[in-house]
Amino acid sequence: MPERITLTTGTPAGPRPLTLTYERRGTGEPLLLLHGIGHHWQAWEPVLDVLAADRDVIAVDLPGFGASDALPEGCAYDLGTVGRVLDAFAGALGAERPHVAGNSLGGLLALHLGREGRARSVTALSPAGFWSEAERHYAFATLRAMRGAARSLPVPLIDRLSRTPAGRTVLTSTIYARPGRRPAGAVRAETLALRGAPGFARTLAAGRDVVFGDDMPGVPVTVAWGTRDRLLLPRQGVRAKRTLPRARLVRLPGCGHVPMNDDPALVARVLLDGSR
Repeated sequence: MPERITLTTGTPAGPRPLTLTYERRGTGEPLLLLHGIGHHWQAWEPVLDVLAADRDVIAVDLPGFGASDALPEGCAYDLGTVGRVLDAFAGALGAERPHVAGNSLGGLLALHLGREGRARSVTALSPAGFWSEAERHYAFATLRAMRGAARSLPVPLIDRLSRTPAGRTVLTSTIYARPGRRPAGAVRAETLALRGAPGFARTLAAGRDVVFGDDMPGVPVTVAWGTRDRLLLPRQGVRAKRTLPRARLVRLPGCGHVPMNDDPALVARVLLDGSR
């Protein structure tokens, strides 16, 4: 059952409360899981129980997504601000400097936390920030189209589409290579999460000029990319390896942009190996 915690975060108008929703399972070294833009912590559900057998797994809704609060007025959705919130969140749960794994936006945030010395290890699945300008424009246009579709579809139609493999393909084929495998309830919930995310537009705005360009020699890093990623193309993994020459680069055969659903066993193994 998800839990909630209220932190105090700094704003231009002074300290303000910020409540985050998270799921915590298992025992062992802490592993913080960060989802992508427009998603929620349940993106990790296919791998949570396997990970929880060996790790203290904490999957959090990022600020402005899922059931977490939006950032207070005046706060930017940039890496520095969200990174400080996540660092304070981990500390409040007694999981200082956890292993951190993330997907897409979450992968970029995981790399940022590693760069700042706030992560024991980093595993980034199709992380943002290794794009060319043309690739960034394509990804942002695709994300806006997905968001626009989710907001324009009546909820009863989302319900009907989510009940069939063909409908789930319509709703989620951009991010999953095997959308028909995703449970109907999960597709409905994540479509509504994308539809309602108050942090979506400001997160995209904050990412316009973001390119990750720093090596992290003191932190073990794994970068993994699905071979069927249609949003952030697999060649961006080669750029990530050039930027992070000590990183382990892993191919995820047959996986899309959100690989946890496409091959849970493979992704769980990558996450466990990356957080040793």
